[in-house]
Amino acid sequence: MSPLLIPIFALSIPIIALLGKFVAKPYFEQREKQLEIEASLVAEKAAQYAAQVERLEQRMRVLERIVTDRGLALSDEIDRLREEPLN
Repeated sequence: MSPLLIPIFALSIPIIALLGKFVAKPYFEQREKQLEIEASLVAEKAAQYAAQVERLEQRMRVLERIVTDRGLALSDEIDRLREEPLN
């Protein structure tokens, strides 16, 4: 190994460390902030979808009550009896 390589390697270590500090650290901090913003947007969309699903479930419960309600069946039966001819 050449005696010149040892000082080159010795100087390259702090240079790489400084590059990591001044180049990589700001990049990773910026990327972390970007991911936090994206995560909050995804959470907001998930909350909107959950609210929409809840509204749809409530509407389905109302429709199920209307369809299975005995009063509706009784009303239909009364209407059928009115339409039958009297013999």
